[in-house]
Amino acid sequence: MGAFFRHELRLALRQASDLMPVLIFFVLAATLFPLGVGPEPMLLGRIASGIVWVTALLAAMLSLDRMFEADYADGTLELLALSPQPLALFAATKIAVHWLTTGLPLLLLSPLLGVMLNLPTEAYGALLLSMALGTPCLSLIGAIGASVTLGARRGGALVPLLVLPLVLPVLIFGVSAVEGAATGLGAGPALLVLGALLAVALPLAPMVVAGALRLAVSD
Repeated sequence: MGAFFRHELRLALRQASDLMPVLIFFVLAATLFPLGVGPEPMLLGRIASGIVWVTALLAAMLSLDRMFEADYADGTLELLALSPQPLALFAATKIAVHWLTTGLPLLLLSPLLGVMLNLPTEAYGALLLSMALGTPCLSLIGAIGASVTLGARRGGALVPLLVLPLVLPVLIFGVSAVEGAATGLGAGPALLVLGALLAVALPLAPMVVAGALRLAVSD
């Protein structure tokens, strides 16, 4: 499993062309909001948390349909399904690599966007913590959508339709954590809910993904 993880990580890093559109979209989409609502600093500061979280969510959607597509096309999934190792472990590895190459860069870029959008200084810690808890949830839940639509016609268009309703709680509590820190109400309750969502998704999502991958391979 360690060798598989290193192989997948090296492969993802070599395909930087798949990562750059995600990051460029994240930055450009957040940049468009000041042009649309106006450059007034107080207004931008009030909506900064929502802008960062919404654009991060939409950016993460761009790479979900490719999570298992190449392995499905070249027959790797069939070999993994026949491996003595549980398919859920391979699914968990793919999800971890997706987060490292997509969720982590979004997390690291989020403070820069916060500066651009005049996010209050006291909210940066909550922003980083909420992104650290929320972006893995996006990868875990997104993997379910990617595996369910694998092999389907127009699967890339179906993934956001399936995933977006499921990740709304992550978006809501992620924004609530940042706003709570910015207004002095505290980010603790929202961060605890995000942690609970991650604790539930972490063991369950790989098993659901493994079941969906087996169905895709058997078709």
